[in-house]
Amino acid sequence: MAEADAHRLATPTAVNEARVADTAALDALLRDADQPFIVRGLVADWPLVVEGRKSPGAARDYLLAHSRDRAFSVSVGAPASDGRLFYDDAMGMNFRMMSAALPDIFARMAGGEAAGDGDAPTLYLASVDVHDYFDGLHAANHVDLGDRDVTASIWIGTRTRIAAHNDVPHNLACVAAGRRRFTLFPRDQYANLYLGPLDNTPAGRPISMVDFFAPDLDRFPRFADAMAAAQVADLEPGDALYIPAMWWHHVEALDPFNILVNYWWRETPRWLAHPQDALNHALLAIRELPEDEKAHWRDLFDHYVFANDEATVAHIPFESRSVLAPLTPDTAGRLRAYLLRQLSR
Repeated sequence: MAEADAHRLATPTAVNEARVADTAALDALLRDADQPFIVRGLVADWPLVVEGRKSPGAARDYLLAHSRDRAFSVSVGAPASDGRLFYDDAMGMNFRMMSAALPDIFARMAGGEAAGDGDAPTLYLASVDVHDYFDGLHAANHVDLGDRDVTASIWIGTRTRIAAHNDVPHNLACVAAGRRRFTLFPRDQYANLYLGPLDNTPAGRPISMVDFFAPDLDRFPRFADAMAAAQVADLEPGDALYIPAMWWHHVEALDPFNILVNYWWRETPRWLAHPQDALNHALLAIRELPEDEKAHWRDLFDHYVFANDEATVAHIPFESRSVLAPLTPDTAGRLRAYLLRQLSR
């Protein structure tokens, strides 16, 4: 039934493509964008991309020449997983985490390529910090994102399927080796993607429980609505995709060896807290309240957080507004310390 359901779904629209002449043009696009877009060939001249076009082995040798002598964390999935890093039947993970030197991980990848996809394990190095794990890689292979405070990460693996999830920061994803397909959904599609647990996740973010290769519309009927709103991006080495903050994305690495470098940034400073922490705290403090009390707290959140206009605090002298004034590193630190004291009671 699930395989037949796939034929009943809408075909996603193609993500828009943009052209950029220089760093200033890219900066302007990123500042104005509220939809994903592709820039073909944005990083086509990276040495890493050039080596990747030669062969997987050449790309691996290039990375090894820049890697630091330290252990890398790698996800290892069974060949039977078909590259899908997901839950097992007991809602544990269908992969295990290992720590190994990069030459050993790459040797295993090369061995898997020789064995063929059917017998090769899934190997996936996820969100490896470029600066912490490599010397000189960023200097030779990076996108100039101006004054944005970015985190640069590299993702290296065999064929993989990563369930639909979202990220709090904005994301510029640059394909360095192998082909990738992103299926993207607007922020408001979360209910139609049937998200799993918030705390028990493969990589820290809740994921869609739908198998995109075999969607079961009897179990997940609203997934058809999600696909009607979906966009798809098929990327070649050298291409880049912008994913706005909180947009959902399902990611397929399509070739036996794949590399992606991505940049995350937020429009708010790092000293502000993570919004997911507020949601988790609300589950602890508010969700189990009686309905009338929950309704009151919803009103208070609207008043202090979401409306947040001058009328909320106009009656308080500016110098006495404390955390009700626009936050600074100092007041944010005091608020964080207060919360830690309260949570440790």
